[in-house]
Amino acid sequence: MTDETLTGTPPPIREWPATDLAGTDFDPVLTELMNEGPVTRIQLPNGEGWAWLVTRYDDVRMVTNDPRFGREAVMDKQVTRLAPHFIPDRGAVGFLDPPDHTRLRRAVAAAFTAKGVERVRERSRTVLEELVDRLLRDGPPADLTSAVLSPFPIAVICELMGVPPADQHAMHEWTQLILSSAHGKEVSEQAKREMSAYFTDLIGHRAYGPGDDVCSLLSAAVDQDEITLVEAVGLAVLLQIGGEAVTNNSGQMFYLLLTRPELAERLRSDPEIRPRAIDELLRYIPHRNTVGLSRIALEDVEIGGVRIRAGDAVYNSYLAANRDPEVFPDPDTIDVERSPNPHVAFGFGPHYCPGGMLARLESELLVDVLLDRVPGLKLAVPPEEVPFRKGALIRGPEALPVTW
Repeated sequence: MTDETLTGTPPPIREWPATDLAGTDFDPVLTELMNEGPVTRIQLPNGEGWAWLVTRYDDVRMVTNDPRFGREAVMDKQVTRLAPHFIPDRGAVGFLDPPDHTRLRRAVAAAFTAKGVERVRERSRTVLEELVDRLLRDGPPADLTSAVLSPFPIAVICELMGVPPADQHAMHEWTQLILSSAHGKEVSEQAKREMSAYFTDLIGHRAYGPGDDVCSLLSAAVDQDEITLVEAVGLAVLLQIGGEAVTNNSGQMFYLLLTRPELAERLRSDPEIRPRAIDELLRYIPHRNTVGLSRIALEDVEIGGVRIRAGDAVYNSYLAANRDPEVFPDPDTIDVERSPNPHVAFGFGPHYCPGGMLARLESELLVDVLLDRVPGLKLAVPPEEVPFRKGALIRGPEALPVTW
């Protein structure tokens, strides 16, 4: 891998350890990298070599939407990365470039449109109300994560996917093993194989006719030779795993609300501000540790006075982009009046998270139901005693002890 700037002096390579950060604290290493310049060089705990890191909002949007940066080429490189194991399936949608990427996303697009998401709103609200009924019936104290924030998104994504309720627990177990680095490569690979086998059977033997759930749409696309069964299964696995990220996002969201009682009261007393406030919380929340998936420069490109050579690995930080003061004045402050709020919490460009609209729906339902039905909701322990996940790629509280 080469390195060259237009000034002739490459930025230093900064080691970026995967520190288990407390609460919703912003990563201090990322703060330093943002201050060093729009394009820096990083080395993550695993993989090989170094990679460019892009942090400014406009640059992040450019890279994510520019065909000169590709995902498919990552498959053939041991790029420096956070995860100790790198187990993408060749042909998985996250590692495809257009037009193949576009073809796969088209197969399930109907399920993730506003109409498709609205299809599950009523059922999702019913599930959530039942979970809160049980929470109130059992009485305080309680763990909001295990009682509501974990089972709710599992039920919703399984509803959208077409996974029967009886199989939801297995889906959850597989997802947790795939997303954790704590159990080692073989355990994660085995969990992924088992989930893939499940979806191979579900999609390949869909017996109850055409439907509007994801697996039915995938089955129809396979039958019509629009995509292969292997491609359909890879996409299903990615969507199922992504659906559980809401648990961590909503956990951080409620941690913020419960450690800022004045903010929770503002949302409780002024329901009209809630959609805007949720967007602001999504912008503010440090969703993940370090960075996600890299891209490879397919030709020489200049960004921020730095020449990135063909073959170089490039990471975008959506977290950094969401704190860019040029776009978000006073970015480290939660401002529920912020407008406009063009955050990139769900990504940007062709790889924009397909479940973004669904995640926003779930966040809105959680805020509405929990704030309205449990008006005295508060932390049952001091904020510093709330346990956050260790060794996780996606950040969030392991438990959220509450009382009311």
